[in-house]
Amino acid sequence: MRREVRMEDISDGKLYRSEDMVRAGCGDCRGCSACCRHMGNSVIVDPLDIYRLNIEGKVGLEELFSRYLELHVEDGIILPNLKMAGPEEACGFLDEDGRCRVHASRPGLCRLFPLGRFYENGSFRYFLQTGECRKENRTKVKVSRFIDTPDLKTNEKYVADWHYFLLDAQEYVRRCADQEKVKKLNLTILNLFFLTPYDGSQEFYGQFYRRFQTAEKMREEWKRERESL
Repeated sequence: MRREVRMEDISDGKLYRSEDMVRAGCGDCRGCSACCRHMGNSVIVDPLDIYRLNIEGKVGLEELFSRYLELHVEDGIILPNLKMAGPEEACGFLDEDGRCRVHASRPGLCRLFPLGRFYENGSFRYFLQTGECRKENRTKVKVSRFIDTPDLKTNEKYVADWHYFLLDAQEYVRRCADQEKVKKLNLTILNLFFLTPYDGSQEFYGQFYRRFQTAEKMREEWKRERESL
């Protein structure tokens, strides 16, 4: 979501595409799990993360939302994030050795770190967060290899579509004085994209975009409401 910061304060001043090399290699984070602790509610999960954790990670939806995730309000929209729990405020997927038990199906923000996304003109590029990862002497690696996401081009389109839909939803909430409409909007997003199970026998993106048709209809309604004012 939005971060009110200056890029020169948090990055190396460069923007990267998936085929670029970036100094983000951390040796598979061996001996370190700092980015899996004390993260508050900042590790927001998206519909693909739910699919991966549920279908690929074999974590039931009920267990996922009761044990590993929590809901919080992000600029007026209710979204799930990884829950930090216990005295060390650690992600529940960490094992006793500080290793991720669902690494193969880990959320997108976990795959991305310490990279971030800079959104503009309906798309985005990547940037390196220079003060976030504790690993020193990181090596250069291709962005696409570092993120380790199959069908990356399709994934990047999905990420952009989801991001800009949420921005539109947040803008609608800021303008809407009817709290019943806001409540209905949040329940629709939660049920449509997060709580209704995905079919593990089908790939994710087709299922998502069938559901996304409802989101597009919602956008059209928001536009008509603005035009009628």
